[in-house]
Amino acid sequence: MEKIWLEHYDPSIPAEIDPDHYPSLVEVFEQSVKSFAEKVAFINMGQSMTFAELDKQSRQFAATLQHAGFKKGDAVAIMMPNLLQYPVALFGVLRAGLVVVNVNPLYTARELKHQLNDSKAKGIVIVENFACTLAEVIADTPIQKVFLTQLGDLLSAPKKWIVNFVVKRVKKMVPPFSLPNADDFVTAIKQGAQLQYSRPNLTSDDLAFLQYTGGTTGVSKGAMLTHRNMVANLEQISAFIEPVITAGTETVVTALPLYHIFALEANCLTFVKYGCKNLLITNPRDMAGFVKELEKTPFTVLTGVNTLFNGLLNTPGFRELDFSNMKFALGGGMAVQRPVAEKWQAVTGKVLLEGYGLTECSPVVTCNPPSTSHYRGAIGMPMPSTDIKLLDEEGNEVPKGEPGEMYVKGPQVMKGYLNRPEATAEILSEDGWLATGDIARCDEEGYFYIVDRKKDMILVSGFNVFPNEVEEVAAMHEDVLEVAAIGVPSESSGEVVKLFAVRKSETLTEKMLIEHCRKHLTGYKIPKFVEFRNELPKTNVGKILRRELRN
Repeated sequence: MEKIWLEHYDPSIPAEIDPDHYPSLVEVFEQSVKSFAEKVAFINMGQSMTFAELDKQSRQFAATLQHAGFKKGDAVAIMMPNLLQYPVALFGVLRAGLVVVNVNPLYTARELKHQLNDSKAKGIVIVENFACTLAEVIADTPIQKVFLTQLGDLLSAPKKWIVNFVVKRVKKMVPPFSLPNADDFVTAIKQGAQLQYSRPNLTSDDLAFLQYTGGTTGVSKGAMLTHRNMVANLEQISAFIEPVITAGTETVVTALPLYHIFALEANCLTFVKYGCKNLLITNPRDMAGFVKELEKTPFTVLTGVNTLFNGLLNTPGFRELDFSNMKFALGGGMAVQRPVAEKWQAVTGKVLLEGYGLTECSPVVTCNPPSTSHYRGAIGMPMPSTDIKLLDEEGNEVPKGEPGEMYVKGPQVMKGYLNRPEATAEILSEDGWLATGDIARCDEEGYFYIVDRKKDMILVSGFNVFPNEVEEVAAMHEDVLEVAAIGVPSESSGEVVKLFAVRKSETLTEKMLIEHCRKHLTGYKIPKFVEFRNELPKTNVGKILRRELRN
């Protein structure tokens, strides 16, 4: 496909980036902690950590890991929500020359066992709240070293003691567990002060992350992301946002978990590079508490998924916040719905940008530039040094404006899936093209639009119905809070559309919602059934799981 988007790039955005600008993420980190030593890097539960403190603690943890017998290239898992401990563990592991395996803290014992065994993780940093899950399976995994921490461990006294006491004794959020050989994470950091740290000789081809795909389809697979993949995506993001970002002055709100590739790259690594503050939200599901945190900290950038933005818009107190400092909000991970984006702009006065990415692409593929004035329904333009082509079922490129499966090529595309050559070959061609499984179209200016996931498509009497379109229309109804569309079997048409909705008012009926859809959709797209639920199943990042609804 001709790169028509380059003609419509902001003049300040380059067509290409240098994926070898930094030899590794460690180099990026070292430059930042040196340049911004006295600036605040992370804030969590009212506690600040400067870049100098992050430098010191992560270096000490790296030294402890090296002296504990970990060798370059060994995998270490991190299993925790957004806490100050996360960046210390993350950069400690990377600085030791090891590979980070991010683990969802809500994993079941079966899921955790699979990921630890598949990645051959030799160590794990884990919050006590989830240690019972590890205790169940650790004997059947390669884990040799466990570093335990409590939620409040990096807070100042007496807050540290109060938080840990309340979590453990009052709220009883720490189920009983037995890990007799575990080390205390904070003690491990302190011990590193007495040990010699040896800076590893990292190359751009060395693995930085084994980032596991969500596992919503089949077994969870480890995407092998090299230092070059991650640095390239960091440079691509930088090229897009640099016109509006001022180094050392921004505050980004990180409500999505850092173990998720979107928050890891777009929030943590990007804003560490620019010497900016990260406001870490440990429990974004507590929307009232989230809004109180936003009240206390003037913020300039906020990232999230559609459900998060929608939740904030429906939380008392959010509309009264001061949005004067906010430069932009960025949505990814799932489709941003037009009603949510338009309401966001009406409430905050700032556009809700949409981006698109995949774990396999480190993750960002496309984004709307920050200069965008309004929501246009597009996932944006390809990042610099990124190629995209749209193919039909026969593998031919589709005519301009027509939908086709999106294929991506660029320096951010993963090396492959760990120990899964067949799965890798299914998605990644020998010449570097990655099949996304998403159906997209491209307009005259080079903006891309996701039509839908290939596998989520509903087939009604031979006509393709894309769930996103039905969901967007249903979400326009003022009494609909959340919605998801799936196909269900039909004797007459093969499949028909069924809606699952969470309503704001009990007065909304199935008939009323179907009538609303009838006004905006062609006959075969109109839902035949509506089921109201108190909540919809979601991943821990807030992405609605259509597969669970189908099951």
